[in-house]
Amino acid sequence: MSARDRRDVEASLERKGFERDERHHHFFVYWTLDGKKTAIRTRTSHGSTHKVLGDALLAQMARQCGGIRKADFLDLVDCPLSQEDFERLVGIN
Repeated sequence: MSARDRRDVEASLERKGFERDERHHHFFVYWTLDGKKTAIRTRTSHGSTHKVLGDALLAQMARQCGGIRKADFLDLVDCPLSQEDFERLVGIN
């Protein structure tokens, strides 16, 4: 199982170019290294019972992030995958 703490995932996404949507703080929109807003977006659960994100939600978030594999999404969150590598993976550069 590859569960992750929601706060850790959210903080990692923000370090990798995702910004919280001003309308809903559990929605994240990706901005490129060049400062351009993209259509890549994801969200985390916000219920009190969703402090840990399980496999199914992490896989769904990966699909929302340009259709990448869950393993690549976890690398993005855990930091082996850089923002530059993420952009290459989803075809931005």
